Amino acid sequence: MDEIRLTAREVEQCRTVVRELAVSFGTVEDPELLARATVHAQELPRPLRYRLNDFRLAESSAAVLISGFPVDEDRIGPTPERWGAQPDTTSTFPEEAFFLLCASLLGEPFGWATQQGSRLVHDIVPIRGHEELQLNSASTTQIWWHVEDAFHPFRAEYLGMMCMRNPDRVATTYAPVNGVKLASDVVDVLFQPRFVIRPDESHQIEADAGDEGTMVRRSYERVGQMRDEPVRIAVFFGDRDAPYLRLDPYFMDRTPDDPEAEAALAALSAELDRTLTDLTLAPGQIVFVDNYRAVHGRNPFRPRYDGRDRWLKRVNVTRDLRKSRELRAGPDARVLY
Repeated sequence: MDEIRLTAREVEQCRTVVRELAVSFGTVEDPELLARATVHAQELPRPLRYRLNDFRLAESSAAVLISGFPVDEDRIGPTPERWGAQPDTTSTFPEEAFFLLCASLLGEPFGWATQQGSRLVHDIVPIRGHEELQLNSASTTQIWWHVEDAFHPFRAEYLGMMCMRNPDRVATTYAPVNGVKLASDVVDVLFQPRFVIRPDESHQIEADAGDEGTMVRRSYERVGQMRDEPVRIAVFFGDRDAPYLRLDPYFMDRTPDDPEAEAALAALSAELDRTLTDLTLAPGQIVFVDNYRAVHGRNPFRPRYDGRDRWLKRVNVTRDLRKSRELRAGPDARVLY
């Protein structure tokens, strides 16, 4: 994993850019700010831009960690009880704005109509009643490693997570595909469309559709169709010598009628288990995981429910927003319906 450590001077440069944005905007969800983000991102320190550009183009690593940006523990307020429950959304604007600008150096941030009220920047917090679910709002259960939204053809190419608070040092788990060792015949099978991935639970818990009710309902219907009529896909794609991957074993159908495919998936899973490592994010740290080249998950923890729980911000990033045009309301819209 690559790491970028901001110097004191670079941190001040970043904060200057963020302060200028705060004069005009109160939320990173503002469409005008989102439209300008790519331009303002070029005002971030050049060394940071160089390193993220190398991560994007050279694929030098399957994840990159950015350290040094400060989080004001008092200003951000308590950890919300659920997503969308932050009393004052401006309290985390500096952190979210820096996060969004970094994401914009990798591509275009986007959101899902079926997740967190169509917002682009998500809150990852433990929620009462979700403790044992395979959701990012779970706590006491292991979140099994996976490719984010692996079931969807327009899934993110990068998944970003920024730590607001993590007093219990709860670890994110991570494993790059380039660390696995597989026999040639196993690789052959993984490159063939013999596997089924169904939508995960985060896209199947219907929320208040609000003013966009019809479009959101259609989104849930589309997810339902993917669940009920899944298309067989290959787990590996791209370059055989440096494959990209697409899998989420917890939501993949077992294939007793295809023992060769079952064995290939088991071999890959065993290798990813072998290479899985922990990453414990500290406040202010950002990690971008290459969603084509690595899996990620989370270790279990005991939630506090006292306003001091682990709190991350999350964003999905695509290198090509245009490819999902059929699911978006306009060419510059960023929510997939």
